[in-house]
Amino acid sequence: MEGRKETMARTPSMSARIAETLEERILVGDLLPAARIRQESIAEEFGVSRLPIREALRILESRGLVRLVASTGAWVSSLDLAECREIYFLRERLEPFLLGEAVEAHSEESLNELEWLAVRMREVVTVSEFVNLDRQFHLTSFQPAAMPRLLTMAEQQWNTTQHYRRAFVQLIGLENLEETHQEHLLITSALRRRDRRSAEDLFALHIRKTRMSLERHPEIFHT
Repeated sequence: MEGRKETMARTPSMSARIAETLEERILVGDLLPAARIRQESIAEEFGVSRLPIREALRILESRGLVRLVASTGAWVSSLDLAECREIYFLRERLEPFLLGEAVEAHSEESLNELEWLAVRMREVVTVSEFVNLDRQFHLTSFQPAAMPRLLTMAEQQWNTTQHYRRAFVQLIGLENLEETHQEHLLITSALRRRDRRSAEDLFALHIRKTRMSLERHPEIFHT
């Protein structure tokens, strides 16, 4: 009984550790969309039974990173162009709203962080660096909004589309992102002025332009 209790106590932390490791591999592109997640390999890597792995996969499913099929297995979430467009239409409405709700709650520290991220993105030399900083910029920009359910939804949408943003940046090259950098600085400036309307409008335009760029490159969704 003592041993069983100890195992049960370890399971949540081990599940979280496995989920964190797999999430990182998915977000950086080591595990690609539609890749099968083989539980036996994970069990061997972490030295665990299937129980914490199944819980880790449920955590990842709730974050939009994994698709579970009953009695079949788990795959990294993938999208076709139509699905990605739908998510971007949601983002165009949800994220500007969250940003507006966050305007008055931003601190000097969080605004300084956004400015640092905007400047740092211009200096990166790899696509992975840019994608990670871009993600951090967006999530930080609306994080102060006191709406946990909508914040969770927004992060799920970022998770499921991250691979395709990375593929797009790889396609066009870091040298062609100057307009994106300018938009980040304009958004940050509007936040610093506490100008909710401008911040929302700039954010919606920023997301819309990315959607339209992705629509012009359907080949991204077949790689």
